[in-house]
Amino acid sequence: MRYRREEIVVKAVDALDTYGLADLTMRRLGTELGVQPSALYHHFANKQTLLAAMADEILVGAVWPREGDWMDRAGAICLVLRDQLLAYRDGAELVATVHAFGLGAGLPVELLTSALEEGGIGALGPTAVRTLLHFVYGHAVDEQTHLQAAAAGAIEDDPRDGDDFATGLGIVIAGIQVMRAVAPTA
Repeated sequence: MRYRREEIVVKAVDALDTYGLADLTMRRLGTELGVQPSALYHHFANKQTLLAAMADEILVGAVWPREGDWMDRAGAICLVLRDQLLAYRDGAELVATVHAFGLGAGLPVELLTSALEEGGIGALGPTAVRTLLHFVYGHAVDEQTHLQAAAAGAIEDDPRDGDDFATGLGIVIAGIQVMRAVAPTA
């Protein structure tokens, strides 16, 4: 059977959710699709290209806020991003890695950049965007790792309080607001 690129990406995201990032191989995905792993390279130059497409697929499925003042919108974007990362097994690690390698996952960057530019952040914008993303990715990876370890019986611990994320995000956004007020916007 011949698959389109989009179908392969959707199946790869399903396989990620089933097996996790560490066990997602081109061989496993080929088996899931009923094709030789080499057939996947017709659509993707390498596994990293496939992982980038998977990260973009995870992100494009969200309903992203596009209105509101810059602080509310930036906060809402970060909340949606966190939810998307946690919706898939190892989703946080996948998207964070793809972003760090500069291979994809650019939608949150674009949305946050737009919100901060409209808020008059100026030259602080790129650093503020990276800071917000580092907070979201780091928190989500930590949270996802904790949940998976508890589910596997590796640790005995209750789920963490979800308010921790919202409080931390508020601290980061308040810091950006302070820097906006004291730093030149040129």
